[in-house]
Amino acid sequence: MPPSLASLDLLVVALYLTGMLGVGFWFARRSGSSEEFTAAGRALPGWLVGLSIFGTFVSSISFLANPGKSYADNWNPFVFSLSLPIAAWIATRYFIPVYRSAGSVSAYRHLQDRFGSWARYYAGICFMLTQLARIATIMYLVAVAVHPMTGWDLQWIIIGTGVLVTIYTLLGGIEAVIWTDAVQSVVLTLGIIAAIALVCWQLPEGPLQVLTIAQEHHKFSLGSFSGSLAESTFWVVLVYGLFINLQNFGIDQAYVQRYLAAKSDAEAARSVWIGALLYVPISALLFLVGTALFAYYDQSPQRLPDGIGSDHVFPHFIVTEFPAGLTGLLVASILAAAMSSVDSSLNSSATLIYEDWYKRLFQREPTEKQSMRVLHGGTLLFGLFGTFAALAMIGAKSALDVWWQMASIFSGGMLGLFLLGLLARRATARAALPATAVGVAVIVWLSVSKTALWPESLSRYANPMHSNLTIVVGTMSLLVVGMFLTSLMQLRVGGNAGDGVRESD
Repeated sequence: MPPSLASLDLLVVALYLTGMLGVGFWFARRSGSSEEFTAAGRALPGWLVGLSIFGTFVSSISFLANPGKSYADNWNPFVFSLSLPIAAWIATRYFIPVYRSAGSVSAYRHLQDRFGSWARYYAGICFMLTQLARIATIMYLVAVAVHPMTGWDLQWIIIGTGVLVTIYTLLGGIEAVIWTDAVQSVVLTLGIIAAIALVCWQLPEGPLQVLTIAQEHHKFSLGSFSGSLAESTFWVVLVYGLFINLQNFGIDQAYVQRYLAAKSDAEAARSVWIGALLYVPISALLFLVGTALFAYYDQSPQRLPDGIGSDHVFPHFIVTEFPAGLTGLLVASILAAAMSSVDSSLNSSATLIYEDWYKRLFQREPTEKQSMRVLHGGTLLFGLFGTFAALAMIGAKSALDVWWQMASIFSGGMLGLFLLGLLARRATARAALPATAVGVAVIVWLSVSKTALWPESLSRYANPMHSNLTIVVGTMSLLVVGMFLTSLMQLRVGGNAGDGVRESD
């Protein structure tokens, strides 16, 4: 017989979901213009935007996967979080000034100014494809997690989550997104703390037994400190995290809109630091959940079903060990993790449709009625497509892998192009376009050569590095090629100038 939530748990979940809808209706009256819908009037405090950034970081993937990773192995993936302060410093020093001085709500206007319209369209298409993949992946994974805890049908969990997030995002715009993300981040944190407390205090010798058992099994290891590029060492994960977080802070439309929603440059910078520095300890707590679960089931192995996957241990514990009320809080936390990521994707994708496509190709100076029709339509469109894509993933795990491989290919090219425009001031489209082609080709090779699609006859040419380095090598390839071509073109210009240039040197 499938599990079902107790009445108190259902009440907790219902109150939470009703509250999220209420936020959407509350801010509907304040998002009646395109400026309010996409940038919240550029008047929000940094602490609020920072909580929103933090809530976006903690998606349902990390909420469920991080405990699974530390349960099965160690804290090596936590090194990813340690790169966040470095990325935050770079973002506040270089990224925020670029976007706030430009004034455009589109993250890719900067690429157009540097390299032409093709760069803006390329980045926009890549972003929207990756967001569609992200929406579908998160809603699918949250359904997989909630199903064994509640007995609810996978399809209806996906549909319900999709409908709810689409409604409050469509009604309230970016301000509703930011406020709900802030609330959801609090719910997430409470759920994590409750989980740790319940696991630790059920151990025969109390909370300190977690440390004893974890040390015996080397659970707190951050990975090898060797120089190997083929393993998930401390250094490989640190560099991978730096590039992924630079990608988030530097080219993600959802983050750029938050920079613009802050009421000042200082508040925008403060929001980045709040989001980054909050995520580091909360990420540690998520890994501690998995370590504590390992200690608990090491002492009580009879409570764990045979053959259960590491990613399902946390949901199993919630179902079997949590008291009424707390189970509802954890279900609400998992839904919060999903919604705080999906709502950002919906609003940012709709904003790009409006800014980068509609205003440039169809109506350069639309009325507010036309603008809101496009923004609402874009939100609804991505909500529907994302929900249908999540439904299509049911029972098709290979499709999930393909989605993320494509997302890696596209996002790697975007980050390299942005860095080229930022670091190579003399770079033009003549250097950027072939460099982008090279960068994407390298990422395709790095990704595909690690799969069954790669011919056996070419096995000697397969990617020898750990998959975490794909975005690192791909991005650097684009950047290096772009800078080399830029230097080469500058030399040609100097050579064509004749002896006068050489004499002045």
